[in-house]
Amino acid sequence: MNLHKLNLRTGGIIAIVLAVLAGFGITLGYIQIVQGEEYALRGSLSQSTAPIPAARGVILDRNGQPLVTNEPRLSMVFEAPFFPSKGETRNKMLNSLIKLFEEHKIEWIDQLPLAVDANGTASFIEDTKDSERDIKLLKGKDYLNLNEYATAQDCMEQLIAYYGLQEYDVQTARKIASVQFNMFRLQFSGKNPYTFSKEVTDQVKSKVMENSAFYAGIETELVPVRSYVNNRAASHTIGYVGSISPPDYEANKDKGYKLNDEYGAFGIERMAESWLRGTAGTKTVTVNNRGESTTEIEPAEQGDTVVLTVDKDLEALILKAFPKYMKENASQRFTEIPIAGAVVVIDVRNFEILASVSYPDFDLTTYSVDVGALNADESAPLFNRALEGTYEPGSTIKISVALAALQEKIINQSSTVYCGGTYRYGGHTFNCPQVYLHSRVNVNVTRAIVDSCNCFFYDMGRRLGYQQINTYRQAMGLGQKTGVELPEKRGVLDSPSYRTSVNQQWYSGNNILTAIGQGNSFTPIQIAVYAATVANGGDRYQAHYIRSIRKAGTNEIVQNFVPEKIGSTGIDKAHYETVRSAMRDMAYSQRSSTYRHFKDLPVQIGAKTGTSQVYRTVNGKYQKFNNGIFISFAPYDNPEIAVIAVGEGCKAAMPLMPTVRDIYQYYFGSLDQMKKPQQENVLL
Repeated sequence: MNLHKLNLRTGGIIAIVLAVLAGFGITLGYIQIVQGEEYALRGSLSQSTAPIPAARGVILDRNGQPLVTNEPRLSMVFEAPFFPSKGETRNKMLNSLIKLFEEHKIEWIDQLPLAVDANGTASFIEDTKDSERDIKLLKGKDYLNLNEYATAQDCMEQLIAYYGLQEYDVQTARKIASVQFNMFRLQFSGKNPYTFSKEVTDQVKSKVMENSAFYAGIETELVPVRSYVNNRAASHTIGYVGSISPPDYEANKDKGYKLNDEYGAFGIERMAESWLRGTAGTKTVTVNNRGESTTEIEPAEQGDTVVLTVDKDLEALILKAFPKYMKENASQRFTEIPIAGAVVVIDVRNFEILASVSYPDFDLTTYSVDVGALNADESAPLFNRALEGTYEPGSTIKISVALAALQEKIINQSSTVYCGGTYRYGGHTFNCPQVYLHSRVNVNVTRAIVDSCNCFFYDMGRRLGYQQINTYRQAMGLGQKTGVELPEKRGVLDSPSYRTSVNQQWYSGNNILTAIGQGNSFTPIQIAVYAATVANGGDRYQAHYIRSIRKAGTNEIVQNFVPEKIGSTGIDKAHYETVRSAMRDMAYSQRSSTYRHFKDLPVQIGAKTGTSQVYRTVNGKYQKFNNGIFISFAPYDNPEIAVIAVGEGCKAAMPLMPTVRDIYQYYFGSLDQMKKPQQENVLL
C-alpha cells in the first residue's frame, strides 16, 4: 500500500516537473522565435535609423539629351547617436572643424541671420527670403526666448551664454553658434542627421577620419547633387531645387519630407516634384552591449525621368542669337532700355513648346550664390517674360480681327476700305502711319494685312464691336491661360469691365483702338498659342512642356502626355487660308524689311509684325518707348511650327527677325552642323 502511494506520488512529481520544463521550453521558444529581435535589441546599447537621400530623377529634352542630371559629391554629416551632446566638447569640436574647412577654403553651411563686424557689434542679416523666418525662430520661446524687439546684439549675447561660448572671441563664437542654431532649426536627431557641408574634399575627409576619436559622430557620404548640363539653356523652364521651405514642409511632412530635405523651388523642378523626388533609403546602425556595431542598408530609389518637349540645342541657339542681333541692330532700338524679351517656338500640331526663352536669363549652377544680386538686378533676369510678361500685341492682333470680320460676313476677300491716312470716329481723328505704302487707295483684307493698314482695321473694329472681337480672340487663346505646367499670367482683353476694374473709363473710340491692339496685353506664350491656332486652321490645344515620364534605369513609360484639344474657333478653313496667304505675302513683300531676312529659307513662312507703345521710367524720366513683336509659322503650305518673338525697347520688329530666321534654319536643317529635332516620342 505504501509502495503504491509512493509510486503515485513519484509519478505526480514527475508529471509536474515535465509540465514545468515544457512550460520553460515553450516560453524559451517564444522568446527566441517571436521576441528574439526585441530581446536582441535590449542587449544593444543603441540603434539609430537615418535616411539615405534618393537621387532625383533626371530631366531630358525632347531628343533624350540631358538637361539636368546628378553627380556624386562628398558631404560631411553629423550623426546624433555618436555626436557630443551640448557642452564644451561639442564647442571645441565644431571650432576645430570650422577652422579646418576655412584653412582649405571650403564652404560650410552658415545660415545664422546675424553678422558681427570687426568691433564685435552684431547686426541682423536681412537680405534673403528666409531671413525674417530665421530671426523670428532665433528670438522665439522655443530657442532664445527673447521678445520680438530684441536687437541683434541681444541675440548674440544670449547665444554666447546659451552655448557657453564666453572663452571664444565674438567672431568665433558666432560661427560655432551658427552651426548649433542650424542643428536646432533642422531638428538634428538620430533620425535626422545634419549636413555640415556639401563641398568636402578628399584631403579634408582624410584629416577628419584620421582624428575620428576627436571628431566623434562625423561621417562623410556621397550625396547626389544636381548638375546642369548647359547652365543657361531653359533655366526659367527647368527651375531650381533647394532646401525645403517651411510652407512646403508643412504641406508635405505627411509624405515623409524632413526639414533638411530638398524640394523644387520653381520651374519643372517644382511642378514635377512628385515624379522627380524618388524614394529615400535607410541606414540602420545597431551597437550592442559589447560596443560592436552593425549596419543595415536599404538602398534609395531614384526618381522618375522627366522628358520635356523643349529642344536643348534650339534653346542654346536662341540664347546666343537674341542678344547678339539686338546689339547688332542697336540703331533700331532705344538703347536706354536694357536688352530684354522672349522667344517661344511651338509645334502647331500638338502645342508642344520646343523653346521658351526669357532674356536676360541666369546661370543655374550659381543660382544659390547669385540669387540676391539677381533679385536686385533692374533687368529682372529671374522674371520669366515668356510666361509672365504681358505686352501689347501691336499689329500682330490684326489677324484675329480679319478672321472675325470674314467669319461674321462683314467683309469678303474683295471688300475694301478707303485709306486716306486718317479715320474719323466719335468726333476724333485716328491716323494710319502706313498710308505711304498704299498711296490713299481702297484696301482689301490681304493688302491691309501686308501693309498693316490701320484705317481698314479701325473700320472692322467699328463694325464688329469689342464683344465680337473678344469672343474670337478668346477662342484663339488670347486673354486666358494656356494651360502650361508652370505659372503664367492671364493677360488682358480690353473691355468696359476691365477699364472699370482699373478705375479707367471706356470710350467709344476704344472699339476701334482694340482692333489694332491697343488696350490689350498678352503673354508671349499666349501669342504663340494664337499664332499656332491661326497656322493649323483653328484648333487649339493645351500648351505643354512635359512629353513623358519614364522609370529611371528601365525607360519604362510611367505617363505619356497626349495633346489635349481645348476647342476650335469655328472659323471657316477658307478664311484661315485667306489670312495665311496674306501673312506669306507680308513676309516676302519687297517693300518690307522681312523679305531680306527670310527669302533664302528652305521653306516659305507666314508672318506678321507689330509695334506697341509703352511708357517706362528711365534715368528718372517717364518716357514713351516701343516694343517690337513678330509672329510667324512655317512651312506655309503645311505648318509645323510657329515662332514668336518680343523685344523690349525695339522701335519695330526688325531686330527680332534674324533670330527667327536662325530658328527656321535650325529646324528645317539648313544651318551648318545642326539638325531638325526628333519628332518621335523615343529617347536616344
